[in-house]
Amino acid sequence: MSHWHREMKKVAGKKYPEQMEFLQGEHGFSRAHANALVQYSRGSTSSRRFETVDDYLAEHDSVKQRTVRSILSAITNGYPDAEVVIAWNQPMVKRSGKYVFGLGVFAKHILIAPYDPEVIERFRNRLSEYSLNKKTIKVPVDWDVDADLLSDLVEASSGN
Repeated sequence: MSHWHREMKKVAGKKYPEQMEFLQGEHGFSRAHANALVQYSRGSTSSRRFETVDDYLAEHDSVKQRTVRSILSAITNGYPDAEVVIAWNQPMVKRSGKYVFGLGVFAKHILIAPYDPEVIERFRNRLSEYSLNKKTIKVPVDWDVDADLLSDLVEASSGN
């Protein structure tokens, strides 16, 4: 994160939209991740800071908790070198020090995201049953987790 704090100093005096564009346009951040960093850089005291996945999930119902835990378990079971961390105030998965996957929980869906947005395009045919954004895949809160799909997304996002 220290790298991104240094990057934000480059646009410290800019307006919010310019800071967002800096992160999204020049660094490929999703809107949610860019917003979290911009708000943090601006000294927001209202944005929550989660230390663990349990902290992150505490405010969500048991269905969402179970689905998120199943998603993360499917990845870590398939990749013993995978490490689940909190980054940008959301659960993320790292392999060999590189972010490869993330997710976010919302009222009516869960967004999953291979860290490399090109992976979504490569897997577009396999993802046809889901609603796709440029960098995220919307799954139901009670998703019957597709471990094979998750494994393939992580593998592709890992650069393998």
